[in-house]
Amino acid sequence: MPLTIHDTLHREKRVFEPRDPNRVTLYVCGPTVYDYAHIGNARPPVVFDVLVRLLRRTYGTGKVIYARNVTDVDDKINAKAAREGAPIGEITARYEKAYLEDMARLNVSPPDLAPHVTDHIDAIVAQIAAIIDRGCAYAAEGHVLFDVAAYENYGRLSGRNLDDMIAGARVEVAPYKRNPHDFVLWKPSKENEPSWPSPWGEGRPGWHIECSAMIEENLGLPIDIHGGGIDLVFPHHENEIAQGVCAHGHAHSADAHAEYSRYWMHNGFLTVDAEKMSKSIGNVLLLHDLVQSIPGEVVRWALLSAHYRQPLDWNQALLDQSRKSLDRLYGALHRSAAVTPSTDAPPAEFMKAIEDDLNTPGAMAVLFGLSSEIERAMTSGDEAAVARARGELIASASILGVLHSDPAQWLEGDVSDDLRVEVEHLLEQRAAARAAKDWPEADRIRDRLNDLNVLVMDGPTGATWRLKA
Repeated sequence: MPLTIHDTLHREKRVFEPRDPNRVTLYVCGPTVYDYAHIGNARPPVVFDVLVRLLRRTYGTGKVIYARNVTDVDDKINAKAAREGAPIGEITARYEKAYLEDMARLNVSPPDLAPHVTDHIDAIVAQIAAIIDRGCAYAAEGHVLFDVAAYENYGRLSGRNLDDMIAGARVEVAPYKRNPHDFVLWKPSKENEPSWPSPWGEGRPGWHIECSAMIEENLGLPIDIHGGGIDLVFPHHENEIAQGVCAHGHAHSADAHAEYSRYWMHNGFLTVDAEKMSKSIGNVLLLHDLVQSIPGEVVRWALLSAHYRQPLDWNQALLDQSRKSLDRLYGALHRSAAVTPSTDAPPAEFMKAIEDDLNTPGAMAVLFGLSSEIERAMTSGDEAAVARARGELIASASILGVLHSDPAQWLEGDVSDDLRVEVEHLLEQRAAARAAKDWPEADRIRDRLNDLNVLVMDGPTGATWRLKA
């Protein structure tokens, strides 16, 4: 079946048709590098990594161009540098490096392009000038502001009515604004802040214009898919469209949005123990800390366990279930390790699920079905069925970005040779005791395995094990 995705702009699922099948373009808003990413920040890169893997399988690796930007100019970066008394470049380099390392632990493939704001100042200035020339922005007191009243379709992405927004505004944020919702394209820099020359004075860009300029500079317009978290729909993505459209004179076109991005995708919010993450509550979970004690693959599985558009609650039960799910799949691969896969293609039911707006829960259900097929075929001695199901499981998992570890190493962990030998010997004794119905001996062996912190997982074709988390 063809890929369908839920388009935020049209508020419905649409069949995906790229502008050019030989050059499929995708842009996702990336990190602002002033601190470690929290677990909510990890959901978009994981979700859209699955999309990119699917697109590359469908259209070809060399025909998909994926860009994820790096925001290295921001008030939070400036504040962090001031608090630490460190150069801004040192702050941004440190946290970009940490972000990329954490993404690698989640098996997130690097984007084809990682544009940085500081490398695109000329493009940003040029786009601002074009917007002014089109009559959709104005300079005032060293600032340049976008005139939202000049763009007829402002609010269409988020479903907000501009007249209502203006009427509901109670405070004029700045006296030089024509209306409260006009937003900054360029602003003066304060002392010791990054600054660049421009026709409107020394300063730096506003946040929204950065993505618009980087998209046009690196991918060209229109792009096929723009992705990000649901929190970015308004104002960030709404403003992106307005800027990108008006820079090219489409302010009054009914189809102007299509001149910027053909599809918009947004993932849902992530909560922690049913509460919104907040520094005041103290429940902000940093990804960098999580992956020190939890395998990145468990974190990735947990992030994909709910449909990407739905809310996801992060809790210990979710992590425990994610680990058990991966143990089950790795167990099937471990027990069938001697069989060579006979295919490298996912089954039709997996593709039907994943092409239905990235239905990852449905896709995961297919993985469990394939693991059960492997176990049944191993029991019956049907090697051909094992080879097929094993190949389909590996191929399907590669699109989800999981099951990339060595099954034995995943299950047994980083254990010494002596411990491995002892555990394997105990499992043989346990199997013999259970076959002989010598339950006291089986209990004695179970207690010894518990003392060794070993978790035994029984399957139709035998037992596998791993150290307890």
